[in-house]
Amino acid sequence: MSETTTPAEREATETYGTADLAGETLRVKPVGQWRPSYLRALRQGDYDTWATGVLHEEDVIKFVEADATFDEINEFTAAAMETTGETPGKSGARSTSSRSTRKR
Repeated sequence: MSETTTPAEREATETYGTADLAGETLRVKPVGQWRPSYLRALRQGDYDTWATGVLHEEDVIKFVEADATFDEINEFTAAAMETTGETPGKSGARSTSSRSTRKR
């Protein structure tokens, strides 16, 4: 996108999945648009950093204010990943070959 694109124009072209947390529906970017640092933050339990990177900017405050439990956050992130095309635990990386490459 060009640098002259307004935030409203960028938002109109972005797609978001949704998931519910503490009675609020939050918008989440598709997993393919997440940066590795956001996934790392999620894995390390740095939920505020993760939320800042992957949620719609208007929903970040809702996420922080919800002050959800770990169980609620885990359910939310699993649902968010599922609605944006990725299932939890599924890797986008190539799977290893089932054939051994070791010489015998």
